[in-house]
Amino acid sequence: MNRLSLLIIAVSAVCSFVSGKFVAGAEPSRPNIVFIMTDDQGYGDLGHTGNPIIRTPHIDTLAADSSCLTDYHVAPTCSPTRAALLTGHWTDRTGVWHTVNGRSMLRENEVTVAQMLKDAGYATGHFGKWHLGDNFPYRAEDRGFTEVYRHGGGGVGQTPDVWDNAYFEGRYFHDGKIVPAEGFCTDVFFEQAHRFIREQAANRRPFFAYVATNAPHGPLHAPQKYLDMYADQPPAIAAFFGMITNVDDNVGATRELLRELGIEQNTLFVFTTDNGTATGARIFNAGMRGAKGSEYDGGHRVPFIAHWPAAGWNRKHVNETLCHAVDIVPTLLEIAGAKKPDSVKFDGISIRRLLDPIADLHDWPHDRMLVTDSQRVRDPIQWKQTAVMSGPWRLINGKELYHVKADPGQQKNVIADHPEQTAKMRAFYDAWWAELEPTFAQTTEIHLGHPEHPVVSLTGHDWIQEALPPWNQQHIRQADGYAVASGKATQGKKAQPAPKNPPRSAHRGHWAVKVLTPGDYEISLRRWPVEADQPITASLPPGDDVPGGSKAYRAHAGIAIPAVRATLRIDNRDLETRPVQAGDRQVTFTTMLKAGSYQLAPVFADADGNEVGAYYAVVTKK
Repeated sequence: MNRLSLLIIAVSAVCSFVSGKFVAGAEPSRPNIVFIMTDDQGYGDLGHTGNPIIRTPHIDTLAADSSCLTDYHVAPTCSPTRAALLTGHWTDRTGVWHTVNGRSMLRENEVTVAQMLKDAGYATGHFGKWHLGDNFPYRAEDRGFTEVYRHGGGGVGQTPDVWDNAYFEGRYFHDGKIVPAEGFCTDVFFEQAHRFIREQAANRRPFFAYVATNAPHGPLHAPQKYLDMYADQPPAIAAFFGMITNVDDNVGATRELLRELGIEQNTLFVFTTDNGTATGARIFNAGMRGAKGSEYDGGHRVPFIAHWPAAGWNRKHVNETLCHAVDIVPTLLEIAGAKKPDSVKFDGISIRRLLDPIADLHDWPHDRMLVTDSQRVRDPIQWKQTAVMSGPWRLINGKELYHVKADPGQQKNVIADHPEQTAKMRAFYDAWWAELEPTFAQTTEIHLGHPEHPVVSLTGHDWIQEALPPWNQQHIRQADGYAVASGKATQGKKAQPAPKNPPRSAHRGHWAVKVLTPGDYEISLRRWPVEADQPITASLPPGDDVPGGSKAYRAHAGIAIPAVRATLRIDNRDLETRPVQAGDRQVTFTTMLKAGSYQLAPVFADADGNEVGAYYAVVTKK
């Protein structure tokens, strides 16, 4: 450490205020933590990173007075990033390598940063998007958060969400109970976070407020005033950028609240995003190749801004060192003075020194290797959309090598010129894969029969199958997965002429469940969710649309399925079949289940034998 650094430390230790402004005294312990993460916003979707159109003045101001990481990486999609961010483990280790198909639930043996901070005396609140499981034991309220206010699934209007939610005037889950809300969803989530912050400040209790917005993930909706800001852009861009500008205004309001409460100085304020841009690349992508879902940098290099005045992180500091979401938990624990359980071993390391403007980095492991991949399949595939990263090097799918300092757009494959570097990175990945591969068979199972959770609601979002399940409510309305003879089919495709002698369709998915308590269970099969309260064979009119660049999920008509019977299928055995009567809202079976694991796959069938999985099932321990 040089003399200037020592002088700065000495001065900061004895000076608390200069001209009435705090300049960093002796570093405090147990800072509050406000951690904001948006959804589908890329590195280039901000003004200060070079976007020529978007308006993000509050985040730009934050970046100008904070520590910024410019080579910070996540997973290329949302659930995997959240798993790594909250546990400090590789996404594939946690069981979360997809966003649906039962592969978005965080394994029950994982310990989250919320639990570790709660054990250290923090109040822990989650607001917005969880997307790591909607049933016990995978929900945020089961994983260490003392208060939870969230939507269901991976976005407002997705299948596990409250029926007919559409960004405005919604209903959300507050500590497990459905409550109504007024206004735009992002505003609602920040308002609830602000209430939580006020309460903890009044109680003088350190807090961790994890605000994870569903915006700007599609469908693309925003309040009209934000759409009007980008009226000269195509509708999708106007809505996408409008959602981000709305987030920006909420970031500004949150920072103002911290100042109003007098707690800004000892609050670590973080802003980041969960993967590469989903929409903004057509305008600006900071020179990167790829976008959301890609193994190239545009899919997983995202902004990371950290502001903590009491530690001196309130001036512009940029660090270009490679790091990853697995590094966040060790970092937050070090900052908060919290401990991890002895049984937990992190895949990441603390990057606190990278964020500290005066830290000594002479011994930093600049050659460390990191992995990110985009699996989005039922079971992981070796080298599928994979990036192995080390310093400026990117080994893509084991076949392409790029030096991103010389070639940030990843256009020149130099693998033939660097055999030693390639061999070293392949060897690292091979060892990484060999360690994780045995864990892939550990399926996350939804628990049935827990004494505190006797009623469990299952949705088609979590069907385990090769094809994508009906993960949003538009799919439910359009009878996704039901191949009827009329040709009306799946995921919004137009009806086609009926084929002659069509083959019968069979349901190929199942819910993985674990019965904790043996006994009798009622299993009620539904075409429509409980909140809709409609007959199994009913069609539904389209719901109201909302402002934006795409159609709301609920604004599609609900197709009738002419079901004539329902079958309870468990472990590929049909246990019982019952008729579907006119007006039936559900068909209920009672069966005795022993403790253990099951594949639950109940179905409806039409007169021709075409099957569709029960999109919803309610399981009750009698």
